[in-house]
Amino acid sequence: MKEPHLQVTYRRGKAEVAYLYLPRQHGEKVHRSERVEPEMVLDFSEAGTLIGIELVDPKFVSVEAINKVLEKHGLSPISEGDLGPLRAA
Repeated sequence: MKEPHLQVTYRRGKAEVAYLYLPRQHGEKVHRSERVEPEMVLDFSEAGTLIGIELVDPKFVSVEAINKVLEKHGLSPISEGDLGPLRAA
């Protein structure tokens, strides 16, 4: 996967949890996870590469907070539009 994409799970029309898939090698899996704040859990590959961000309570996560994490790990920022599915419900 070359581009980030967002998967959202809804319950009763509200975003309950979301997962931001980040670029990764084919077959690369989560090796360890790290909670960085109450609303986000970072997933790392065995090589230590950030490959995903779980948004535990998506209504409280901002694009700025996500971009701060992405920048720290040398990844490109996302835009507010990339979080559109979270704001749609």
